Amino acid sequence: MWQVTTMSTTTRTSTAERLGRSFGRGGRAYVRGERRVSSWLASKGMPVAGAAALLWVVKLAVLGALLYTAFWLALLLVGLLFVARGFGKGDYDFSLPREELRHGEAGFGLYSSDGHRLDPHDPNNPYDD
Repeated sequence: MWQVTTMSTTTRTSTAERLGRSFGRGGRAYVRGERRVSSWLASKGMPVAGAAALLWVVKLAVLGALLYTAFWLALLLVGLLFVARGFGKGDYDFSLPREELRHGEAGFGLYSSDGHRLDPHDPNNPYDD
């Protein structure tokens, strides 16, 4: 007779939420590892401020290495782009008039720079504008 549909009370976790939770777990794991290294350095006799400074120096060195690598990769990509576009060729003059598709005296078609239609057409054909 009648079919009753009920809504599910369980909610699905979205991909963005799962990704955010994964990043959060990774960040917490990193902080735990950093605290572990800091406490290990302090147990070996290094001052706590010195351990914190050493960790910052390591972080900045890693950031510098990443930026250095990103710079050279970007420079390589720009160089490849110039090579792919034919940077060395430069003999094409864009200011010279060229053939173009446009409406002219004989209808729409390919015209030279002096106005003559270049593509074949039949002026008596009503469908060949």
